[in-house]
Amino acid sequence: MAESGSVAVAPAPNRRLAWLGALLIVVGFFGHFFAARAIGTYIYYRDHIFGFFLILVVTGTIIAGLGWRFWKGRNDITLFIIGLVQALFGIFVYIERFNIH
Repeated sequence: MAESGSVAVAPAPNRRLAWLGALLIVVGFFGHFFAARAIGTYIYYRDHIFGFFLILVVTGTIIAGLGWRFWKGRNDITLFIIGLVQALFGIFVYIERFNIH
């Protein structure tokens, strides 16, 4: 007879993945920061840093909701994906500063 009371256990969080996610968030921040620095004035700093945090809140909320639904208990995966999204946005913003006319 099979046991019906067994519960699947999630693997333990990976600390390296969490640290990599935190590092990618910093990369995303510096993408915004250096793009604002290359363009110029205080207004650009304000707008780019505000944009970074706005993107972080919006995408972080969406990804955290998905994490709660699909990989509950694996905060390292959630942090890594949030960091990856932030790094991609930051790199995109930094590259796009060359197209400012």
